[in-house]
Amino acid sequence: MNAQNEFIRISTNDLDLVIRIAQSKRIYQAYLGPKLMNESDFKSLFVSLKGGSEGSVSARGWEVYPASGAEDFFEPAFAIQHNDGNMTSIFRYVSHESKTIDANIKETVIYLKDDVYPVDVKLVYKTFGKENIIKTWTEITHEEKKPVTISRYASSMLYFENTDYFLTEFSGDWAMEARMSTQPLHFGKKILETKLGSRAAMHVSPFFELGLGQPAQENQGNVVLGTLGWSGNFQFTFEVDNAGNLRVISGINPYASNYELNPKETFVTPEFIFTISTEGTGKASRNFHTWARNYQLKDGKGDRLTLLNNWEATYFDFDEAKLEDIMGEAKMLGVDMFLLDDGWFGNKYPRNSATQGLGDWQVNKEKLPHGIPFLVEKAKEKGVKFGIWIEPEMISPKSELIEKHPDWAIRLPNREPYYYRSQLVLDLSNPKVQDFVFGVVDNLMTENPDIAFLKWDCNSPITNIYSPYLKTKQNQLYIDHNRGVVNVFQRVKEKYPNLPMMLCAGGGGRCDYESLKYFTEFWCSDNTDPVERIYIQWGFSQFFPAKAMDAHVTSWNSRASIKFRVDVAMMCKMGFDIRTHEMKENEQKFCQQAVQDYKRLKPVILDGDQYRLVSPYETNHMAVMYANENKSKAVLFAYDIHPRMGEKMMTIKLQGLDPAKQYKVEEINVMPERKSNLRSHGQTFSGDFLMKVSLDVFTTGQMNSKVIEVTAQ
Repeated sequence: MNAQNEFIRISTNDLDLVIRIAQSKRIYQAYLGPKLMNESDFKSLFVSLKGGSEGSVSARGWEVYPASGAEDFFEPAFAIQHNDGNMTSIFRYVSHESKTIDANIKETVIYLKDDVYPVDVKLVYKTFGKENIIKTWTEITHEEKKPVTISRYASSMLYFENTDYFLTEFSGDWAMEARMSTQPLHFGKKILETKLGSRAAMHVSPFFELGLGQPAQENQGNVVLGTLGWSGNFQFTFEVDNAGNLRVISGINPYASNYELNPKETFVTPEFIFTISTEGTGKASRNFHTWARNYQLKDGKGDRLTLLNNWEATYFDFDEAKLEDIMGEAKMLGVDMFLLDDGWFGNKYPRNSATQGLGDWQVNKEKLPHGIPFLVEKAKEKGVKFGIWIEPEMISPKSELIEKHPDWAIRLPNREPYYYRSQLVLDLSNPKVQDFVFGVVDNLMTENPDIAFLKWDCNSPITNIYSPYLKTKQNQLYIDHNRGVVNVFQRVKEKYPNLPMMLCAGGGGRCDYESLKYFTEFWCSDNTDPVERIYIQWGFSQFFPAKAMDAHVTSWNSRASIKFRVDVAMMCKMGFDIRTHEMKENEQKFCQQAVQDYKRLKPVILDGDQYRLVSPYETNHMAVMYANENKSKAVLFAYDIHPRMGEKMMTIKLQGLDPAKQYKVEEINVMPERKSNLRSHGQTFSGDFLMKVSLDVFTTGQMNSKVIEVTAQ
């Protein structure tokens, strides 16, 4: 092998991942970091593999996809049991190929083979140049005579060498999603994982931040942001070795998931997606946001519908007249759509509470005697679109469906079932169940082609772990079930490609970039208290653009003004879940004007670059702004959460403006009959001044907020 072939370079505009092919034909990560100027320098990367000689490097080092049972002393990426019982594989380089998909996207595939057993591995890397995103996954196949068992199957293994490592994780529970906490990593392993099967992100989100040398900072420092496109059980392993180096292994959680792989069958791991920034998490987040809008999020470049939901206004207690009334309120508000939530279905077991009816997707004749077509038509008459809630993956123990198909539910055959939220999970490893779940959507849309939006919920983790369909292959349930879910998502998107859909899972229990290929947005949390939402939305914004994050104005936290609640919801994809007739007249007028302003500014808020300016984790305030691509318009959101008496009020330095342009500063979202108390309201400043000197926007008031429009003159 000549020197020109010893390295495989995988690059974006600003990043390099360099893989070295050793004389032994085993492959090693030689470099990962800011882009190198000269390929001629690659020969010097040999030393970074440690060991100092080809012999030692080929024996131990930063192997890209090490398997268990060989000479690596730490956590492997792959583990297998062959037909003869042997539990070792060593993969060696066969070839690689790179192709240009378009001017911005390239794909590199590295082919590896075990030279003792007929097992092949493909390592796939897809790079997005301008966004500095790398997406990687693994494809495993074999030609042994009988099935083999794979017990580890990572999507990616990356190595880092630094003095210190700091992990930021996103954990919580229902109504307290994506809470950020940071800890140093020392020798040994730290694992982030879930074993919930579905609604898998209820306790920990499928993404992380890594600070290299120091805790991750917003605007400076070396950081890694990584996430897994998988809505089932996931696992991130962070292991610091004896030399102080860090390996990061990302993929499906192998817990209870030894997978029996048939000859010539290919096991494809989920996509691991990451970026590295030398300018802190703010730049890394903008990488993710732009990439998601351009390439991953369903209709990522399209518009988003504002809406009024009936859930918190009515819960299960509604009829046609009440829904018509709320549709009128949606029209009065000026939103695009009315969304009918839970409680519209079930007859033998009417859905009048959360204890029954799931699975029986026939309209409730007592509540809605004229059916869904009548409601769609009434919405049209009111001048709004119609959307509807479904939870098709779940089944109630009181339902006609479970009476007809008891074997469709995941539940133990010989024990009393445990019910989470009075429901069970349908077994989507079963193709017949997949057909049923797809049919829930297909039947609704066939009868009502003018339905404009689906809210798809998933409220329960998998409990009572047993699949009647898989029988003796129970170790495949977690994987095959999630594959079945994604298969249904794909079928829905193929038949209804332009249907906007919200991903919901008892709040933010599903928030992965695989599911978001099929959904336009996700519900961050059932907690709509605006104070809590500031933290929740701050956490999710590390990885997701504003247009993917749903935020509603509700009655949670009645101590907060309607203005504060609206201002918090307005920094994401805004909706309402409240009875407007319960508002005062000036509150109604305020909401109407806010909706108009939001619609006018959606191109900036939903498609602009986001800059997180003041963290609620570090202060008693929060500020975030959006600036459009040509820097002609920006929107600043500033919130006083719970300031202390007499605390020093810091000013805000804006970002993302053109220093040479002049900008007019105007406060919007001001209550009717009140004037702005922003001292700079109506004044004009240079972008240079606003970014270096700042604006004075915070106060000592509890739960105060300001929305400021910044316009180039």
